[in-house]
Amino acid sequence: MKNVEKYARGYFMPPEKSLKWTEKEYITEAPIWCSVDLRDGNQALVVPMTLEEKLEYFQLLVKIGFKEIEVGFPAASETEYTFLRTLIEKDLIPDDVTIQVLTQSRDHIIKKTFESLKGTKKAVVHLYNSTSVAQREQVFRKSKEEIIDIAVSGAKLLEKYAAETEGNFQFQYSPESFTGTEIDFALEICNKVLDVWKPTAENKVIINLPATVELSMPHVYASQIEYMSNHLNYRDNVILSLHPHNDRGSGVADAELGMLAGGQRIEGTLFGNGERTGNVDIVTLALNMYSHGVDPKLNFENILEIIEVYERMTKMKVNERQPYGGKLVFAAFSGSHQDAIAKGMKWREEHDCEHWSVPYLMIDPKDIGREYEGDVIRINSQSGKGGIGYVLEQQYGLDLPKEMREVFGYTVKNVSDHQNKELMPEEIHAIFQKEYVNINNPLEFIDYQFTKHDDYNTIVTVKINGETQQLVGEGNGRLDAISNALRSTLQIDYSNLVYKEHAQELGSHSNAVSYVGITAQDGTVHWGCGIDVDIMTSSVKALFSAVNKFTSSAKLTFKEGQFMTTK
Repeated sequence: MKNVEKYARGYFMPPEKSLKWTEKEYITEAPIWCSVDLRDGNQALVVPMTLEEKLEYFQLLVKIGFKEIEVGFPAASETEYTFLRTLIEKDLIPDDVTIQVLTQSRDHIIKKTFESLKGTKKAVVHLYNSTSVAQREQVFRKSKEEIIDIAVSGAKLLEKYAAETEGNFQFQYSPESFTGTEIDFALEICNKVLDVWKPTAENKVIINLPATVELSMPHVYASQIEYMSNHLNYRDNVILSLHPHNDRGSGVADAELGMLAGGQRIEGTLFGNGERTGNVDIVTLALNMYSHGVDPKLNFENILEIIEVYERMTKMKVNERQPYGGKLVFAAFSGSHQDAIAKGMKWREEHDCEHWSVPYLMIDPKDIGREYEGDVIRINSQSGKGGIGYVLEQQYGLDLPKEMREVFGYTVKNVSDHQNKELMPEEIHAIFQKEYVNINNPLEFIDYQFTKHDDYNTIVTVKINGETQQLVGEGNGRLDAISNALRSTLQIDYSNLVYKEHAQELGSHSNAVSYVGITAQDGTVHWGCGIDVDIMTSSVKALFSAVNKFTSSAKLTFKEGQFMTTK
């Protein structure tokens, strides 16, 4: 690509080695979560949410379990002011939920912010000003000292108006564009603000370090966070918060490594909705912890309901490959993947497994309200016998023999390939029914009778091309006797009869299911399936289905009392 030389690394490494976070294996406890969907998320929408939509979305966030929710910038927008007043005046904020509001470091804005908070039980007032080199030089054209003055004066104004306003207020400061700020300067300005507020154990202060623009790889952000964590004043009384954006597509990694480095609180949105490429995706972060056996303290047990509200309110779509929430993230089309998943599921049924460890499935889809049927095994021309067999077994109680699964798998893949589409479970079942179950043309089973001496003797009544005949046979078993009757009387040349049976439970009804495979002279195995309430009848129907498949494949024609090759 052209012009690569115009780009330089616009971030700053800490002035000392800050790599203790690399010694940690995983995140051991959930952070304090703060949803900024109603501020950053709403600001990023083409059509912002209405008051009614915001109220419904707020209730969704409460239901999920967020204890801190940023509700807007009330001094900068009449809609956000009205939303906040509605929440307060209609007593819609649960006692265990703290709302958060955003304000710039300007007297009249801070004053109006506190006016909007009258009557609230508890709120976080979030003060910010931009500190990066680019913002200082290009936007504000101010020195470092002038930028510090903006932050300090704002901190003092928060104290002033909080003292004049009834309510319980917690302060938060963000050096906006932290990732483009010299780290020693970011530390200096945060400590200047902390020196104004003088946090205590009873009244902690939040210092929020936003990756307003992702400028570095995640390990750099983690080192920056660790340095800040180690050198902030009043550290025991400071809650260190992270607010990653996703410009480089690394928002989740920034947040995870940042928590290893000392981050205690995360500001983000559902499914990563936010300015430009988005905020950090809290759904992914929380369920990543869940997959490591750590309680995320948020409830995504019904993720499909959450997606429905999210898409309706934001007019955005959760991508099909979005982690955990996307329609296809648990879906396996590949034959080898499907086979591994099916075997893994069967292993869990057969063993007392304490921990989840199914191949290709990081978590159990059912734990977040997803279903195996339709969510996990999806069938198209890339699918294999394992997945196709799994669909029939799980949804229709049909446990095909291994060899039959392979043959049927090719049948289904060919249909999908020719139709150029994914096949739904009901379509797969219909193909199986049509191709293998109770096939009665040209040879139709009517009835059988048995007598037992040393072997079994049978008289089996059949219809061939509409004409009724009775065939006589003998064998060491009932099915063998009927098979011998067909072969000897009708001159059908096959061998190696393979047989399997099982019960099929469907609601309050139970059928017997039988599978029969017969081998032609050229080595080809032809399969049939019989389903009936009686196990013997189902096995006979399976044999007739297999024989009919054989005669059709071999292009045999019934003539002069036997099947003959068509000339």
